[in-house]
Amino acid sequence: MKSRNWVRFFLTNLVIGAVTAVIMGFCLQWGKYAAMLSGLKIGELASLFVMFIGWGFIFSVISQMGFFAYLTVHRFGLGLFKSVKLWNTAQIILIAFALFDLIYFRYQLFASKNESIYPYIILSAVIFLFSIVIAYAKKKDTVADAFVPALFFMFVVSIIEWFPALRINEPFWLYFMLVPLLVCNAFQLIMLPRYAESKMTTNEGVRL
Repeated sequence: MKSRNWVRFFLTNLVIGAVTAVIMGFCLQWGKYAAMLSGLKIGELASLFVMFIGWGFIFSVISQMGFFAYLTVHRFGLGLFKSVKLWNTAQIILIAFALFDLIYFRYQLFASKNESIYPYIILSAVIFLFSIVIAYAKKKDTVADAFVPALFFMFVVSIIEWFPALRINEPFWLYFMLVPLLVCNAFQLIMLPRYAESKMTTNEGVRL
């Protein structure tokens, strides 16, 4: 990738992270901020706007670090397993573990007494289904073997990037961080080849 294209890619992702964070920040606590708006507290709203943009930049950078780290891991995995099918099988197993952990261990750590496990299942299922949709779009855009790596990145890597909010387990921060990460990750996964000088293809033919 040319340095000019990489800068465009980086800055575009920063903007996406900032816009998504601003939208989520205000939507998640709209009642509170609407009262501030009706009270003409423009200065406080402007400060919040700038703060949300700053957090969006941070989420975008975390997303990009995770993406390029996975590109390295992916190529290492292909070299280690010497087969696309074996490497994809290993990733499927890790995806299954990540899905189980996201539901069961979050429930064990944070659920209050008599709290249902269903909210934990629903959130995990939404993330997983979104990841499947993006992975399918990547598969249609490239080759069939790209589906599993794309799903692994969108689900497992997104969860790893989301870990700071998972530790806090505060609803605002969970959703405020999750949505920008997913949007930034989806953008990178789908759009990177369009910014690259040539198609990114592994030695096994799995284009990322």
